[in-house]
Amino acid sequence: MERDKLRVRFVVKGVNTEFVNALRRAMLAEVPTMAIEDVVFFENSSILHDEIIAHRLALIPLKTDLDSYLLPEECGCGSELGCNRCRVILTLSVEAGDERRTVYSGDLSPDDPEVKPVYDNIPIVVLAPGQSLKLEAYARLGKGKDHAKWQPVSVCTHKYYPSVEVYSERCDLCGKCVEICPKRVLAVEEDSLKIVNLLNCTLCEDCVRACPKNPPAIRVSPVPEAFIFNIESTGSLPVDRIVEEAAKILEKKLSEFSQKLEELG
Repeated sequence: MERDKLRVRFVVKGVNTEFVNALRRAMLAEVPTMAIEDVVFFENSSILHDEIIAHRLALIPLKTDLDSYLLPEECGCGSELGCNRCRVILTLSVEAGDERRTVYSGDLSPDDPEVKPVYDNIPIVVLAPGQSLKLEAYARLGKGKDHAKWQPVSVCTHKYYPSVEVYSERCDLCGKCVEICPKRVLAVEEDSLKIVNLLNCTLCEDCVRACPKNPPAIRVSPVPEAFIFNIESTGSLPVDRIVEEAAKILEKKLSEFSQKLEELG
């Protein structure tokens, strides 16, 4: 497994395509995150209409605390704008002086410091001298299946785990397979053809077609029931939490489906 703060790449074995695709879709569409849903404007003398600014605000990724807040449909407050159990209020009050001023995501002030913009340098609008922007934004939990602004991932893909075999008795180290590979999977080292970046292989088989030998001195194929996941978080949630939550959601859905089948049977 390879990971950093926002990205992870890991291998899943012993499962079929349907399972890994269901897990991928759960990460994209079912794991909830915070995003701005409603905006109340008190003053906006900028060049942009309220609706455009509201749309830009909605797409700013927010840090999400899944343990402290409920989805609106799970909260019994019944309020259109929510309560402190299901929403966070972010206020913004900026006025340009004698010079132009750019309003950034970092100018938003949340009533819960744990739910704040992931990045402070996302531009919202440029104010000309004398212009101002004052508003209240209401953020709530939501799911990617309802709107892309609630997706916790910016990248969520899977591919087959590759198998690359080199037949050294046929290979004359011409290097053509090394030159044509866009992912630099192969390299000639110590008088032999080595596989140096196996997980980067996309199974394109360009290396096989480039080999002048007949049959080729290299073979590329997918490993059955083995997949590589590549996930990048928007920063709203830690990348490992996204995977964990998706697995829990998938398990719950399968359990409910199994129970329904038992009831029908």
